[in-house]
Amino acid sequence: MKFLHGADFHLDSPFGALPARQAAERRRESRELPRHLADYVNGHGVDLVLLAGDLFDSANVFRETGEQLAEALGSMEAKVFIAPGNHDWYGPGSPWLTVDWPGNVYLFRENALTAVELPEWGLVIHGGAFTAPEQASGLLAGFSAPRDGKRHFGLLHGEIDPPEPRYNPIRREDIAASGLDYLALGHIHKRAEPARYGNTLCAWPGCPEGRGFDELGEKGFYEGTLSEDGAVSLAFVPFAGRRYEILEVDVTGRDPRAALEATLPPDTAGDLYRILLAGETGEGGVDTASLEAALADRFYALEIRDMTRMAEDVWARAGEDSLRGLFLQELQKRLEGDNQAREIVSQAARFGLAALDHRDLG
Repeated sequence: MKFLHGADFHLDSPFGALPARQAAERRRESRELPRHLADYVNGHGVDLVLLAGDLFDSANVFRETGEQLAEALGSMEAKVFIAPGNHDWYGPGSPWLTVDWPGNVYLFRENALTAVELPEWGLVIHGGAFTAPEQASGLLAGFSAPRDGKRHFGLLHGEIDPPEPRYNPIRREDIAASGLDYLALGHIHKRAEPARYGNTLCAWPGCPEGRGFDELGEKGFYEGTLSEDGAVSLAFVPFAGRRYEILEVDVTGRDPRAALEATLPPDTAGDLYRILLAGETGEGGVDTASLEAALADRFYALEIRDMTRMAEDVWARAGEDSLRGLFLQELQKRLEGDNQAREIVSQAARFGLAALDHRDLG
């Protein structure tokens, strides 16, 4: 039996960090994700789809978003199970209640583990739902799958041993004692390598699409198989249409644009990049606005930050008997401290020297 484990679509996310046109485009693209997922399911012979919550970014999504998701899930030639999370919790006004869901979709509605048997595979799915934005008690606590010769999967939105119990805290000991063959989790947006506690394999697939620079790199879902002897195996499938990446480029002694172009990977046109320029530069720093304008068409979105420090030969001029020298001497006294303090002093030096020379730093 082949299954797919996904989570954290966050449909109708605002993408507020992008300009209005691109934010609207990204929202439209995210609504297309379930349809692309359905194409994958049908094209790869997937039998079972496990979706571990936060498919919507909130309970106040556009009705069309819920209807599009229902249509995409209904087109899957597979059984679909959903465990609502803290963003898309099951309750009044939720799209889980206001949208008609197709017959192949089973939605866990109770704030406790309930079971659904799939006799064609000798499998039982155990799942539960958030029924409020927070879930302080662990839904897996005290649970133990029956020893009935069947295979048992769990489907939950939650986190393992969190510092504070707000989003269905799950103890490692509870996983080990659960008797589950596989625990499909959601909530953590960074993919976690499958881990085994006792005889239970569990994993977070992460989100299928990044939404900001805190969700970097390849995103997707897990595709798994349940063999006839009950063994579960997983493979990660990259699926994101666009990637968020942060790239640091050292421009010491180099033309910033040349250094940047020499470091860039070949295909970035569909992705969103934040480029941090590091190293030493002259007192003028880097004209990031001109760099962004020159390279903008090579990215979906580009942000360049000048994180360079002034070259030491600029500070050497603090010995001059001039207003420039006195200014640099005063700033040098403040260079001691952490990196943030040094960065502030360096920026002050850049702007102060620009003012003295009547230069435009942009």
